[in-house]
Amino acid sequence: MMQFIQIKEFGSADQLQLASCDIPSPQDGEVLIKVVASGLNRADILQRKGHYPPPSGASDIPGLEVSGIIEKSNSPLWSKGDKVCALLAGGGYAQYCTVDARLCLPVPEHMSTQDAAALPEALFTVWNNIFDIGQFKQGQTILVHGGSSGIGTAAIQMVKALGGTIYVTAGSAEKCNACIKLGADLAINYKESDFAEEIRRYADSRKIDQGVDIVLDMVGGDYIAKNLPLLREFGRHISIASPNGRIAEIDIARMMIKKLTITGSTLRARPLPEKVKLAGALREHIWPLVEDKTIHPVIYKTLPYQDVSAAHELMETSQHIGKILLSWA
Repeated sequence: MMQFIQIKEFGSADQLQLASCDIPSPQDGEVLIKVVASGLNRADILQRKGHYPPPSGASDIPGLEVSGIIEKSNSPLWSKGDKVCALLAGGGYAQYCTVDARLCLPVPEHMSTQDAAALPEALFTVWNNIFDIGQFKQGQTILVHGGSSGIGTAAIQMVKALGGTIYVTAGSAEKCNACIKLGADLAINYKESDFAEEIRRYADSRKIDQGVDIVLDMVGGDYIAKNLPLLREFGRHISIASPNGRIAEIDIARMMIKKLTITGSTLRARPLPEKVKLAGALREHIWPLVEDKTIHPVIYKTLPYQDVSAAHELMETSQHIGKILLSWA
């Protein structure tokens, strides 16, 4: 038997409660992981509130990323005792979980197994959107909203490591300072300044082009109309969340003249072969940078799994910088 966290009823964080069930059995090509830590994501909050059901066939236990130790392997890729982190479609808030072996990545020797839980969802998301969909090339300029989030802190490090310029927005001076320390070229407190004006002012002061090549937007709503004028010709606007609203006004003529691409994505429900392809790209291009400490997880706080309700409430305050983890150790 194992303990896991169930959503008793959709609603507030106090609906997250401990329960017990049988330890799952891995299928062919899968591994069973004894979980050391689980990463929290906004998707978990949406699932708890009843707005983001798991895809067909996935566990209804919340949790999209874990780190831990292989307990049983039905794949030649991993052996019992290997330390891994993994991307899941669900099931991460538990003492054990199963996952396709190809979605596991090795915990670097210098990193604690617990801290590695902060890597999968952010790195997969950033690679999928900026580097795969966005077709980032060395020398390009990226704007990321939510620069102090788990995705934002990963994006800063990945873009800088691969030769780009990155602007971010964040909601406080403390968060902006943290983004600059990670390598952001410009961090704008959106609560105090208009980010579009600040980007133009920054570019003018350095006598560089005011435009950006890619916008990674996790705000939506009225931000879309502010983002599009900043894009250069053939620029790409990629949406991954819309807390400010699902409806946006778009200047179609501007889109046509600049030949812009306006797109978006989700990760959880992507077909397995697509996720496996992303994992392969991370192993090739990003994991060497994780292993040599060029890219590292930014962890705000780690709480014991018994405090999962407090962890969700903390995430909902948006005061964190980087990731929040649940420890099962």
